[in-house]
Amino acid sequence: MFKYYSKSSFLFFIFILSVSIQTRIHAEELVFFDQGFGDFSEELETAREEGKAGVFIFFEMDECPFCHRMKTTVLNQPEVVSFYKEHFKIFLVNIDGDVEMTDFQGNVTTQKDFSFKQQRVRATPVFAFFDLDGNRVVKYTGPTSSVEEFIWLGEYMVNGEYKKSSFTRYKRARRKAAITK
Repeated sequence: MFKYYSKSSFLFFIFILSVSIQTRIHAEELVFFDQGFGDFSEELETAREEGKAGVFIFFEMDECPFCHRMKTTVLNQPEVVSFYKEHFKIFLVNIDGDVEMTDFQGNVTTQKDFSFKQQRVRATPVFAFFDLDGNRVVKYTGPTSSVEEFIWLGEYMVNGEYKKSSFTRYKRARRKAAITK
């Protein structure tokens, strides 16, 4: 009986540890992403009311290692959370998802159709910024190289730099300015 109790206690401990780790990872995601009801036309209205610059959508796949890396090394950083929460409503869309949602124009669709058919997302991660009219104004495919570059991506949209040049040129100018300081 003692052996059985020890083994079951050990298995219970492993189970609790696993749940704890999963909960912590999920909680970190929740810090960055806003909790919505899957209606982007409503979220757009909320963004306007809150004085945000727009809506930011992180398109991901469950098995994407680059998405996971972004979540665990960039999106959970305090300066990233602070900057993005100040300027955007922030949402997560699974490009393989069959979950029903409403797009910016009020049309009912699925996450998968919204991703592939409307936003032409073919690889992940994709970071998409939408203005307050629901127009996608910036689309960036692939992980950023650093926290700094991810913040620059947000600034690129917020400051309207996307109207003047490519993000590559913007990054180059930012790096040059940082070196000359």
